[in-house]
Amino acid sequence: MFETKSALTSRAVWGGVLAMAAPLAGWLGYTVSSADQAEIAALVSAAISVIGGALAIWGRIKATKRIG
Repeated sequence: MFETKSALTSRAVWGGVLAMAAPLAGWLGYTVSSADQAEIAALVSAAISVIGGALAIWGRIKATKRIG
């Protein structure tokens, strides 16, 4: 396992961000349940996938050379 990826594509990083965001929201007077946290994580993961796919398609459309 020597390959790398961006921290923003890591589910563990997003899980950590959400884990820290829930108590912060509680301090601000909002309630975030564990089910809400799981749903937010799934939505963020899906959004990143959609953005990545759109960028890949856009990149191929804008490419000036064929794949060979």
